[in-house]
Amino acid sequence: MEDPSFCYLLLFSFLFLLSSVVLEVGTIVTDGNTNTYIVYMGAASSSQEDQAQLLASVLKGKESVEKSLLLSYKHGFSGFAARLKAEEAQRIAEKPGVISVFVDPILKLHTTRSWDFLQFQTDPVPDPIPDSDTVSGGTDTIIGLLDTGIWPESESFKDTEMGPIPDRWKGVCMEAPDFKSSNCNRKLIGVRHYNASLEPTGRDTIGHGTHTASTAAGISVANASYYGLAVGTAKGGSTGSRLSIYKVCSSYGCRGSVILAAFDDAIGDGVDVLSLSLGASAFLRPDFETDPIAIGAFHAVEKGIIVVCSGGNDGPSSSTVVNFAPWILTVAATTIDRDFESDCVLGGNKVIKGEGINFSTLQKSPIYPLIYGGSAKSNSSSDSDARNCNTDALDGDKIKGKIVLCENSDESYSKREKLDGVKNLEGIGLILIDDLERTVALTSGSFPLTVVSSKEADDIISYINSTRNPVATILPTVSVTKYKPAPAVVYFSSRGPSLTKNILKPDIAAPGVNILAAWIGTNDSSEAPAGQKPSQFNLLSGTSMACPHVSGIAATIKSKNPTWSPSAIKSAIMTTASQSDNEKEPLTTDSGSVGTPYDFGAGEMNPSGALQPGLVYETDTEDYLLFLCNYGYKVSTIKTIASKIPDGFDCPGNSSTDLISNLNYPSIAISKLSDKESKKVSRTVTNVDPEEETTYAASILAPPGLDVKVMPDKLQFTKGSKKLSYEMIFSLASSSPLKDDAFGSITWINGKYKVRSPFVVTSD
Repeated sequence: MEDPSFCYLLLFSFLFLLSSVVLEVGTIVTDGNTNTYIVYMGAASSSQEDQAQLLASVLKGKESVEKSLLLSYKHGFSGFAARLKAEEAQRIAEKPGVISVFVDPILKLHTTRSWDFLQFQTDPVPDPIPDSDTVSGGTDTIIGLLDTGIWPESESFKDTEMGPIPDRWKGVCMEAPDFKSSNCNRKLIGVRHYNASLEPTGRDTIGHGTHTASTAAGISVANASYYGLAVGTAKGGSTGSRLSIYKVCSSYGCRGSVILAAFDDAIGDGVDVLSLSLGASAFLRPDFETDPIAIGAFHAVEKGIIVVCSGGNDGPSSSTVVNFAPWILTVAATTIDRDFESDCVLGGNKVIKGEGINFSTLQKSPIYPLIYGGSAKSNSSSDSDARNCNTDALDGDKIKGKIVLCENSDESYSKREKLDGVKNLEGIGLILIDDLERTVALTSGSFPLTVVSSKEADDIISYINSTRNPVATILPTVSVTKYKPAPAVVYFSSRGPSLTKNILKPDIAAPGVNILAAWIGTNDSSEAPAGQKPSQFNLLSGTSMACPHVSGIAATIKSKNPTWSPSAIKSAIMTTASQSDNEKEPLTTDSGSVGTPYDFGAGEMNPSGALQPGLVYETDTEDYLLFLCNYGYKVSTIKTIASKIPDGFDCPGNSSTDLISNLNYPSIAISKLSDKESKKVSRTVTNVDPEEETTYAASILAPPGLDVKVMPDKLQFTKGSKKLSYEMIFSLASSSPLKDDAFGSITWINGKYKVRSPFVVTSD
């Protein structure tokens, strides 16, 4: 997967590993260096003056306080960011009312056919909603995006036919030397930037934020394409929604202190949905009280704002999903039914199918010499380095003027580095062998490149070995639609289980591969075909691209159900998801293996179905407080975090991680099941259908070795009973322990709706 910000993200992921120091009472780190620390004080009311006094208690002099204080949080929660020495931060951590003090982390970005594919691929619904009400809905809802800023001149952000800005909007359009207040309009209603990000302008210089914003809420733009590829109408998931942009990321990374400031501002501004295509590394996932996204999202949800986050790009390894707090809607990435095919033609006109985005000017006839990288080894390189075409591994005299076949099994060098290496040695084309990353099309501009599978590569190697003068050509890319099977979970999408094993994550899957969306006007022209201007649209892949798909649908649901809570919207999206592909087979990964909820959560998002869920699972602040109790937090800390504490609230005496399974979540996760005892969980559903009197029957799909019962097995709703509860009992079918994690589902059916919840049961 290629992302414009890939190189600097590697650097800042490393810096994040170095800088994630948490200070708690009794823990002192004294290195004498000054660093930026976040001081989190929960929901306690505090002014900037109060925060300055707290700083003054550990610093000397007013001037020191003014120099130290960087950001103040006061709309949705309390706290600040300040430049401190480790011992000063430790002293603040010991002050009453301070929940946590931690070094400001640097998070990373998780970087249009997709909407049409979603609309026609997913399961049919009882009464189909017109396209204009699903993909183009969301009138007057406000989506806030925390990202790299915005390119306001893009056609995707015009305010044609949009009405006045809602009176409840309290945000601003901040100016900068390259950004005027007139750049905002009735579509792009707010832009904020932060001096602490080191790029004090709302203008997007990377492209990531522009791309995600147009995916979530861009207007329809006809004849959009990437240099003639993926031609169609580009549109966001909620074309009627407004956009408020919070620039929290730049070429220097995404600072946690700035992310918290953006959450705080967004709560005060009055957004309805927050979309974050960024997060921590899977290799160092902070706990809830030191994770800027978990902290900000908790307070946003508490204020009625649904928060949608990307799950990360560290797959396909297990236990890599991030942004796994239960109050966040966590998104995985899938393919769509479009392939960017770039074929290789061998001597004898044998066609080998490959994938890549190139605008090759080679002749269509196979007349160009073809060589295997392993046969072009330089004197100083190893056989493995040569086969992989690693930097300095090839002899330039041997590959000059030839198409080179290279492996991509050695991750020491990226595909881009191998491409540049062959190009610099005057090779005229590159065929890469890669089973894992073939799905994600690499863009190579006019340089001929294609990626093939190892099976397809066997035919090429066999041909090379069978002739004295092998020849080939690489054809320019063509878009292939109705590609099967699709969707499939892409290799890079981070997987469950999460650190909180009794909550199933990710929650939902959405398109995140080769997504066409708006781009910045300063686009690099090096990849443009000869004679063409930089494209106004770009193709990107990542859970970053999947996240705004879900944010757009969340905004549409909110516009049609303005009183629904964030949890009700999340439930509607999850319980109506699809688990089949366009061949009517179970969802798979892009490697062909059968997928599980650890890969895709509840399934592939269904835009129409999510508007008509029938039943929803709802959670409120008290439910999340009980979650924190069971997770292990002290009641004194919990009472400081939340702004709304029920009278007499206390953590139950039997609080334990096992009880997390009882959170009224749209999915179910059970851990530590043995033959010694069964496990019981309860759920409550709310009837949101206009038809108040209806009966649902339970249908359970359980794997071999697991007994699952539900009581009652029918739910009869009346005018006086909109909420009903049920229990599920899980036990082993024999004394033998589960060999693997067991997956299944419970679906409530009334003849009109199917309300499905996946479950996972583990023995550890």
